[in-house]
Amino acid sequence: MPREYQYPFELRHLVYFREVARQLHFRKAAESLAIAQPALSRAVAQLERALGVALLRRTRRGAELTPAGRRLLERTEPLLRSLAAIPAELQALGSGQSGHVRIAFTGLAMATVLPRILREFTARFPGIRVELNESPTSAQLPALLAGDIACGFFHPDAPAPGVQTRLLLRERNGVLLPASHPLAGRPALRLRDLAATPFVLFPRAHNSGFYDRVLAAFARAGVTPRIADEVWPRANGIGLVRAGLGATLMPPSEAQQLPPEVVFRPLEGPAPESRLVIGWRKEPKPDAALASFLTIAAPPRAGGKLRVQS
Repeated sequence: MPREYQYPFELRHLVYFREVARQLHFRKAAESLAIAQPALSRAVAQLERALGVALLRRTRRGAELTPAGRRLLERTEPLLRSLAAIPAELQALGSGQSGHVRIAFTGLAMATVLPRILREFTARFPGIRVELNESPTSAQLPALLAGDIACGFFHPDAPAPGVQTRLLLRERNGVLLPASHPLAGRPALRLRDLAATPFVLFPRAHNSGFYDRVLAAFARAGVTPRIADEVWPRANGIGLVRAGLGATLMPPSEAQQLPPEVVFRPLEGPAPESRLVIGWRKEPKPDAALASFLTIAAPPRAGGKLRVQS
């Protein structure tokens, strides 16, 4: 055994000493511990020899702590309380009532489904800490496979080997315009109406599938988009629209609460489709904390059940 783990006393010595220190009486402490008083006295004496200091002084009324005894009691109390809490903590971890879940998300997820999921999850599982990190689809998939995140909210291009997903949102995009745009007063638009309007998109590398669907929709409409800028995260693109520097695309669910400087209009005819999924690594038994999160974010369908890793 490594030297730093070699102790000249046992845990029972600390338990016996603490009870005498609390009762300040050897007979009462022995009764509380359900052991013989001579055995208790020997254990305390063994602890004193191991530490090389006197911990207790016998008095006519019982016993009193020495300065060394008071210091040991101060150090022993939190240690024993911590040890006593271990079984319950481990049982909570195994049952999915406590733990830690690292989650990645895109701007669309935070603007639509994720706040409701987080609200319900934290209310039902207050002992599980959630760590959130905004990242694009291209970063989430390798992070899932590497185990760097427990689950992600992202936009799939194609099925990802080793990743299980559940579709959360699927909508045709509309267009977000500055309120001052000449076409902002129309109830609906077509992409060909926006041929002269600059667009703010995102770097293709972040989600090549959706980016290509955007270009394909413009192609079907018979126009080539004027891409003024490519920015990330999503909020930055919306900020540029607010500044009047262009338009951008978004699904209706994301357009529920908008600042007065912008307007959302549905698109008729060709329009790219947004797909939002929650994904997690395929495993026979998900981690218990993740399984608890999935009961809220991706509840089992009829006949299905998530098995918990304990």
